[in-house]
Amino acid sequence: MSTPRSSAADRSLAPPGMDSKPDTRHGEILYVENVTVSFDGFKALDDLTLYIEDGELRCIIGPNGAGKTTLMDVITGKTRPDAGTLFFGSNLDLSQMSEHEIARAGIGRKFQTPTLFDGLTVFENLELALDAPKTVISTLFARLEGAQRERIESALETVGLADTAERRAGELAHGQKQWLEIGMLLVQNPRLLLIDEPVAGMTHAEVDRTTRLLRELAGSHTVVVVEHDMEFVRSLDSRVSVLHQGRLLAEGDMQTVQDDERVIEVYLGG
Repeated sequence: MSTPRSSAADRSLAPPGMDSKPDTRHGEILYVENVTVSFDGFKALDDLTLYIEDGELRCIIGPNGAGKTTLMDVITGKTRPDAGTLFFGSNLDLSQMSEHEIARAGIGRKFQTPTLFDGLTVFENLELALDAPKTVISTLFARLEGAQRERIESALETVGLADTAERRAGELAHGQKQWLEIGMLLVQNPRLLLIDEPVAGMTHAEVDRTTRLLRELAGSHTVVVVEHDMEFVRSLDSRVSVLHQGRLLAEGDMQTVQDDERVIEVYLGG
């Protein structure tokens, strides 16, 4: 059964700049409605409508140029839409919020290439990612509060790096670096995680561990994964949205989209 969607009239807007939380009483945490983004006349997103349920694990796939990265940019405030609406919950209008405000509201993004401090330990990288106001120097010399240390230790356990907390990040294997960056998002207490191609360059064992991790995160978090590896997408066993030329081409479980003739023609190959 589909979750009822709130209309614009149902939405009670939170003032921009406030540390508000998304209202998910209608069941959905992300509303992308009729969004268009153009670059020099090229429509990277073309009247795109997409809904993500609270606690869902969703995969976004599509050929190069389909609009996947632009969608992530719009959700996080890096790019502003030319038309349409984006809501985080039914109350937070993302188009009226800065990148910092969006992050504070609970949206975290992991890019394909990890951005770590290689010379610092795993624990110190997580410490720097805490969402309290800070500078690198002040953080390294400050005494952690008990709750902050617990958040770090919980993230270490979740991503499977508790035994490597004192190792320098630059010494980690590729897969471990990807997990550390996911941990750096987790210590910020996000409600929505946007994760870009997490298994690129991983070994089979690392891919299996990443599959388990993302499936475990769903429920307590909403997880949106942009990915090209179809075997990995299948292993996640989630709802899949297929983008093409900035529009939603198809949606459903992996078998449904894999059997869709339009998806076969433009993406999977016939």
